[in-house]
Amino acid sequence: MKRIVGLTLATVCAFAMAGETLAVNKENVGCGVGTIIFKDQEGTISHVLAVTTNGIFGNQTFGITSGTLECDQPASFVSNEKLNKFVSENMDNLAMDISKGSGEYLTTLAVLMDTPVTERDGLYQQLQANFSNIYASDEVTHVDVLNNIEKLVVAS
Repeated sequence: MKRIVGLTLATVCAFAMAGETLAVNKENVGCGVGTIIFKDQEGTISHVLAVTTNGIFGNQTFGITSGTLECDQPASFVSNEKLNKFVSENMDNLAMDISKGSGEYLTTLAVLMDTPVTERDGLYQQLQANFSNIYASDEVTHVDVLNNIEKLVVAS
C-alpha cells in the first residue's frame, strides 16, 4: 500500500514539475481576478489556478461588461448599459425626436453615444433621414433600434 501511494505521489509530482516547465499561452486563461493574480507566472499549474480562480469568483462577466479585470469591453452600442437602458425606457420619445431631427432625447442619445458636439447635427440629420430604417416596424425592440443606429453610424 505504501508503495502504491509513493508511486502515485511521485507520478503526480513529475507531471506537476513538467507542467511548470512548459510555457502556456496566457490567452488560454481568459480575463478576471485569477488572470491578475497569476499574471507573470508561466506553466500549466499557474494557468489552471488562474482559470479556477476566475471560475470560483465568477468575475469574467463583470470584467467583460465593465472593461476591467484585464477584460476587453465589446465596442457595440448594445453593450453600453446606460445607452441600452435609456433607449429601452424612452422608445416613443426618442422616436419623436428622431423623426423631427431634434430634441432632448436625441441629444441624450448623442451624449450616451459619445458623439462630439461638432458632429451631432450631422448625426441628427442622418438619423432623421433614416427613421424608417431605425424604427422598421411597430414591433421593433430597443435592441433593434440600437443595432439599426449602429449600422448607420458605422456605414458613414
